[in-house]
Amino acid sequence: MDKLWMPSDRRSKAYEFGVEAFLNFAIENLLTTTHIRCPCVKCVNLKLFGVGIIRDHVYFNGIDHSYKNCTFHGEPWEATTNASRNVEEDDGHSRYSFVSEEIDMDDNDFGDFGSDPYEFANVIGDGDQPVYPGCRKYTKLSALVKLYNLKAKHGMSDVCFTELLILQGDLLPEGNTIPTSMYEAKKTLCALGLSYEKMHACPNDCILYRKEYEDSTNCPTCGISRWKEGKDSILKEGVPAKVVWYFPPIPRFKRMFQSHETAKSLTWHAARKSIDGQMSHPADSPSWKLLDDKWPEFGNEPRNLRLALSSDGFNPHSSLSSRYSCWLVILVTYNLPPWLCMKRKFMMLTLLISGPKQPGNDIDVYLEPLIDDLKSLWVGIRGVYDAHNGEYFTLRAALMWTINDFPAYGNLSGCVVKGYKACPICGDDTPSHRLKNGHKICYIGHRKWLPINHPYRRQRAAFNGKPEYGIPPEPLTGEEVLHMVENGDRVCWKKK
Repeated sequence: MDKLWMPSDRRSKAYEFGVEAFLNFAIENLLTTTHIRCPCVKCVNLKLFGVGIIRDHVYFNGIDHSYKNCTFHGEPWEATTNASRNVEEDDGHSRYSFVSEEIDMDDNDFGDFGSDPYEFANVIGDGDQPVYPGCRKYTKLSALVKLYNLKAKHGMSDVCFTELLILQGDLLPEGNTIPTSMYEAKKTLCALGLSYEKMHACPNDCILYRKEYEDSTNCPTCGISRWKEGKDSILKEGVPAKVVWYFPPIPRFKRMFQSHETAKSLTWHAARKSIDGQMSHPADSPSWKLLDDKWPEFGNEPRNLRLALSSDGFNPHSSLSSRYSCWLVILVTYNLPPWLCMKRKFMMLTLLISGPKQPGNDIDVYLEPLIDDLKSLWVGIRGVYDAHNGEYFTLRAALMWTINDFPAYGNLSGCVVKGYKACPICGDDTPSHRLKNGHKICYIGHRKWLPINHPYRRQRAAFNGKPEYGIPPEPLTGEEVLHMVENGDRVCWKKK
């Protein structure tokens, strides 16, 4: 099919004849006029419309010039073993975008295919193959991802999932491509998954069994066994007492830059301009500008990543009476525009810490592998391919912020956040008071943050019976906090 008309002026006859030829080609091959993928620059083959709406979209929005091989409209796909060539031709719009619709993932979360281009071709083939002859709603890959999501959501065992696949194969027409076992499904999905490391941990949160402790069977700190103890008080050798799952972020950062559109969005902050002088993005914050001024070689490269770390616990069980606490650690990339950086597909799970109890102040033990990778990212990861600029560069990243509730803030920082000196800003001067009858501690000095002539400062009966004439304290600098922790000047800092 001729595609020379695509870059033409949308008001020209060449463009008009090209659009009509394209639509006729799609109708002849897809045998439908109501459910066709729209190739305009806004829909990028993610939405289905009728011929009339698609014609309007292509004229008003323009056609996606990166859509070189019109596989969604009946053109046969020419497989190639050169994975990088496929990525460049797609120009960031992956052929398996339908999978990202199902599971809300970034296109590049489907794995690194550069090491095995034949595996890449197989995945693309599964993405184009209907689940049974004549099916237009699901392909083999999208159906399998949907079924696997149900398995994970409802906790199906491998045996149950295998029987479900067999039943699905019997229910669908002959010639369907549904795998008949969990093993075959895993072989298909393994190319989509990201690698992870399963680490054993001390039940008392003392160490991770990695590096020099990898072959140890007992914790060198508390002496407790690495293995789980059964109901008969017999150790189950080979069954860990506590597990943490680590999902390395570096491969995922590399994949983000392998997408043309995502790589372009990661430099959005450098191209924008603050019109009204207000802070509408973290790039307008003093912290961002301080980092650029203090390390200009880092700030001069707009592709270097600015990250935030968020951590909190949750109860994975449906019973609210369960006190099981599972903790996760997430990285957020603030290079992205505001409408993307908080999307689920760009919030990167890095650690999943099993329960039953929360790690508390010992969470830094579990952060060790993540901090090792963050240190490597600060030094630089060479050979990262930028699909937007078509070049390799050295990727660096800096962790700038944390996002937590107040108790988790205390666990991460090592600062006490309860009791008489609970305020990290006021420190030893925290205005706390223990209630005589309630036996709880309350904090009554918050009026000092009001303007000096605010009427609440002079009110007595509504507060503690006293006026407030104090001024808010200055927050400590990082150097001052480090000096206090190293010299033990304040007992409320529990760790470095």
